[in-house]
Amino acid sequence: MTETRINITRMKLRTPRAAAIAGILFALLYGTALVLIRISIPTDLMANADWLDQYSGLVTIGLNLVPYAGIAFLWFIGVIRDHLGDREDRFFSTVFLGSGVLFLALTFVSAALTGGMLSSYMVEKNQIINTGLYTYSRAVIYILINIYAVRMAGVFMISIGTIWIRTSSMHKGWSFITYGLAFILLVSVQNFQWISLVFPAWVLAVSVYILIQNLRNQPQAALDEN
Repeated sequence: MTETRINITRMKLRTPRAAAIAGILFALLYGTALVLIRISIPTDLMANADWLDQYSGLVTIGLNLVPYAGIAFLWFIGVIRDHLGDREDRFFSTVFLGSGVLFLALTFVSAALTGGMLSSYMVEKNQIINTGLYTYSRAVIYILINIYAVRMAGVFMISIGTIWIRTSSMHKGWSFITYGLAFILLVSVQNFQWISLVFPAWVLAVSVYILIQNLRNQPQAALDEN
């Protein structure tokens, strides 16, 4: 009985810490990728393709970070759900999981399209421009990442904020902050592309908070085991 109680205590300690570490990794990797891509690609969809020659290296670095950010995000989702355990609300957890997976899928698709456009441009520069494929690809990538992916991130935040309120697993203040930031993502002006950095910044803040709380509770948990 004592050994079982100790194992349960250790599991409760490890899960929030794993969520925090995964969230921090995602925020740093995804945030860095976004910054590299944003400073390289013009916001104007009608801009010429000169940036492909000048900044293709930075964009490639950013695209290479996206898969690792995705892995960390999946881990973040998994350990958050594991931490909730039996307290998990099926309805909001379905929305939470679905919106998170959709956000990740849309991000991967947009990254793949960007990488394909870069590769195609390096092989057949004139054809990519003259056939209109460059313009079409830019428009599709813009819509995927700035409209659909950002909205899914907002839904993800709303669902997890609601779960926190219903389960009391986080301070209510975090839920209200989450609602406010999610509302910004849902109704944000599409031309303000830097608004997408709100999501990794929120994940980073939440993860650091969870990690600090976990480290504070560790000494007390050690005393309880003894």
